[in-house]
Amino acid sequence: MKKNLRISKAAKTGLLVLILAGCASSPQPTTTECKCPPTREPAPAQAEAPTALPLWAKSDFSKLPGWESANHIAYLQAFAKQCATDSNTLGKRKTTPPPLLEACKKTGQFLGNQGQGSAKRWMETNFEVWQFQQEDGSKQGLLTGYFEPVLQGSRKPSARFNAPLYGVPSELITVKLDELYPDLKGKRLRGRLQGDSLVPFFSRAEWERVGPNRERPLVWVDDKLDAFLLQVQGSGRVQLTDGSTIRLSYAEQNGHPYKSIGKVLVDRGELSAAQATIPGIRQWAKANPQRLDALLNENPSVVFFKENAVLRPEDGPIGALGVPLTAELSVAIDRQRVPYGSLLWVESSNPVTGKPIEQAALAQDTGGAIRGRVRADYYWGTGEAAGQAAGLMRQPLHMWLFWPKGHSLPTEGN
Repeated sequence: MKKNLRISKAAKTGLLVLILAGCASSPQPTTTECKCPPTREPAPAQAEAPTALPLWAKSDFSKLPGWESANHIAYLQAFAKQCATDSNTLGKRKTTPPPLLEACKKTGQFLGNQGQGSAKRWMETNFEVWQFQQEDGSKQGLLTGYFEPVLQGSRKPSARFNAPLYGVPSELITVKLDELYPDLKGKRLRGRLQGDSLVPFFSRAEWERVGPNRERPLVWVDDKLDAFLLQVQGSGRVQLTDGSTIRLSYAEQNGHPYKSIGKVLVDRGELSAAQATIPGIRQWAKANPQRLDALLNENPSVVFFKENAVLRPEDGPIGALGVPLTAELSVAIDRQRVPYGSLLWVESSNPVTGKPIEQAALAQDTGGAIRGRVRADYYWGTGEAAGQAAGLMRQPLHMWLFWPKGHSLPTEGN
């Protein structure tokens, strides 16, 4: 929701202060004559911090678990769909690296020509394999899961339906900082006007108090924890009392950082790290209903939604790339490290069955909690079974990037 507002001089000044606050230089220390004895031993030299290794280490197709038996043609079809002529999602994004877009178009041409041989051989001919690694060279990271919830809701509040989900508030102002300062590419500032000043938007605790008097919710659902988790997932379906179903998609966020309530419970000693899953948090909430509001307010972030009437029932929710997500193929990644639309390979395990996950993936989404080098969030699909797997998933991860041969790797932050 764009706001055509004329911000006053004071508001602009406040905005500039917010932007530059983190860039202010530290004051220079004053110097005085040393009164120490001349025979004092010098302080021991501190060891230099080890140099961080590159994000990727050269690898090979032969090292990919499950590569030989994969459905390579289906993978390439999903990849090429991102730059198909009817949408060309990759081509519309200014941040898409040119080699990635060129590879996508070349893949579409290959798929249209049945005489070019197998998809597996074609990939091995046109791409190189790079494995993600941590700063110290270790290759293991973390794979979590997410899904599209199906909630029960109503257009009107009642004793049962009392947990609101909001659209974008009329007061919320979003400023794309890179339009003012190119060095801040991808950064946004969110706030609201208070008099002539631009101030931070309401936190979750504040919005719980003032929101009902300022905005009418899109819908009310029957469980406050479910409403909270829908914001964490970013999208979902709501079955209404008249039998119809609406789709809610991410529209905006209040500008406050995401904080994991599972980590809060672990830090308090109320759950172990292994228990800090969605099922574990649900059990805690049932045992502590009077403390649930305070726990949810530990996360100051609030997500606002929009109704999506374009998606077909069989479509997944729209990810950050702008295309519908595909169950057990789409993953959310750290956008500062991996370009949207990238071809990936992941090795992990199913938290329900224990069976290995060795497969292709596409970087089509992101999330506030997805930060780090070897880090991804696996999209399981829609409904209860997907929710069970996503809620339990906190698995070791190894991950690889496929990149077009002969081209430099993407740079972090682009």
